[in-house]
Amino acid sequence: MLRGFWALFNASILTTILGTIGALASIVEKKKGRTMGHCARIWANLILITSGIPYKVIGLEHLDPNNQYIFAGNHGSVFDIPLAFATLPYWLVPVAKIELRKTPVLGWVMNAGGHVFVDRRSHEKSIASMKKARDSLIKTPRSVMLWPEGSRTKDGTIAPFKRGGLLISIETGMPVVPVAFVNSYKLHKKGSWTVNKVAVEVRIGKPIQVNHHNEENRKEFVTNIRDAVIQLHGSPIS
Repeated sequence: MLRGFWALFNASILTTILGTIGALASIVEKKKGRTMGHCARIWANLILITSGIPYKVIGLEHLDPNNQYIFAGNHGSVFDIPLAFATLPYWLVPVAKIELRKTPVLGWVMNAGGHVFVDRRSHEKSIASMKKARDSLIKTPRSVMLWPEGSRTKDGTIAPFKRGGLLISIETGMPVVPVAFVNSYKLHKKGSWTVNKVAVEVRIGKPIQVNHHNEENRKEFVTNIRDAVIQLHGSPIS
């Protein structure tokens, strides 16, 4: 339990300090959010170090450092977020629901970081926000992190993927990279203050191109992404 309180304390302090630095820098920088991206990687590494979480990443050789991707992974823990930012060497932004944009402080930081917002209040608004996300990503290239299950697993099983954010790939033509967060669900159970010291592995698969996918076969596309994550996740941790 002490590890949990320590992790929360450090996360609060680091988020405040690095979030403020990144947000202030975005006011004057040409590519708004770039500094926030660097701050997010520092934030993630420091959280994992101070929380005593051992981890490693495999599969980076599958990626082109000069490209942009949409990363799609299974969701097992709140630590998936710092794990993603710490291990994926890209200007990385998550997809967030539009309501968070108006949240005091958090919304300011997310806006400054170039986060992608999706409005799910109606089909029309969802389509409009997808197109806006597409235009934003084309204008200012950056990579996107998705957890298409929508909520965290309790036992390590991978739930069906929602289409939502994955459709940005079809809109932009950005390849999707399957990512498996192995054992992350053992780190921290929802509703508990306990943070366990468990070895975690972040496995990165080969990019999946979207050239032959469209609105008609999007269900098959989403299923293929999930199958790739399951395959990555399936083998025992090394």
